Amino acid sequence: MFKELLLPLVDKFTFFNIFQYITFRASYAAVTSLFLSLLFGPKLIATLKRMKAGQEIRQDGPETHLSKSGTPTMGGLLILVTVSVSVLFWQDLDNLYTWITLLTLVGFGSIGFVDDYLKITKKNTEGLQAKLKMGIQIILSTVIVVLLYIYRNDQTTLLYLPFVKHAVLDLSYLYIPFGVLLLVGTSNAVNLTDGLDGLASGLVIFVGITFAVITYLTGRVDYSSYLQIPFVRNSGELTVLCFALVGAATGFLWYNAHPAEVFMGDTGSLSLGGVIGVIALITKKELLLIIIGGVFVLEALSVIIQVVSYKMRKKRVFKMAPLHHHFELKGWDESKVVIRFWIVGAMFTILSLSTLKIQ
Repeated sequence: MFKELLLPLVDKFTFFNIFQYITFRASYAAVTSLFLSLLFGPKLIATLKRMKAGQEIRQDGPETHLSKSGTPTMGGLLILVTVSVSVLFWQDLDNLYTWITLLTLVGFGSIGFVDDYLKITKKNTEGLQAKLKMGIQIILSTVIVVLLYIYRNDQTTLLYLPFVKHAVLDLSYLYIPFGVLLLVGTSNAVNLTDGLDGLASGLVIFVGITFAVITYLTGRVDYSSYLQIPFVRNSGELTVLCFALVGAATGFLWYNAHPAEVFMGDTGSLSLGGVIGVIALITKKELLLIIIGGVFVLEALSVIIQVVSYKMRKKRVFKMAPLHHHFELKGWDESKVVIRFWIVGAMFTILSLSTLKIQ
């Protein structure tokens, strides 16, 4: 909004020329979302407490988590609102990717909100029926991917491998089911990771910074040509969104750090996972996302392995899934699990950025 309002006045006020620079607007997007999170966080927490919007804790989980019962959930509303406001203020509103990513953020956030609301009102951990929840996610993901396909560029349907310069495959129409699978998978992977105080929000900071670098490079023909990575016109504007995510996640972590004053709930985790997935689709880093979000992938895989193993062998591979609970039951303190998972997440992001040059 600021770009559309102030840049045309550059003839009278040359200072406004600064609004054409993505780096300037991205930096202030982070500041805006962080400031709004710190400003309105206590008010949201107080409101959720008055509404008795407390988290219901699964009875089969670690015993140490039972004390968390009643902690306000749906804190993801803070992330949703602050990111959306920040993007509307600082990102180019004439850019199609601005609206597709906002649709993703709000759409997945709305699914999570309904799920959280039902959990609170029913006073259990069920929420939306699993099949219904998955069905709505698939429908929303299909709408988003079809929009990307309709407004595709010469890179949209191409598939790239990390460490490989050129596209290895043109997915053509298969891009749509592939994209749907990626969005649903990523949103649920972040959702599964959100089980310990500060774990998911801290990892989102690393992922957000990584994608901020990637979107900026991918959106510049000179840098993308030098690095021999796909150039996606107008994708550089997503740097603003990535920094807004970093600011919002940092602000939320202020209240979500152990012992958490509020949980993000599905409202936050589904929206964050969805928007991370759509950024990967736009920047052609779908497979690199496996490395960028390595911890999210490991968490999701641990659940899949646990379920398949139990159904086929009647034996469990892990003490409990997702993976973070396994280490808790091995005797690791919650804070130690979170910090060590953050360290692993940071290593994954460093490795992913190295692929931009090692090709």
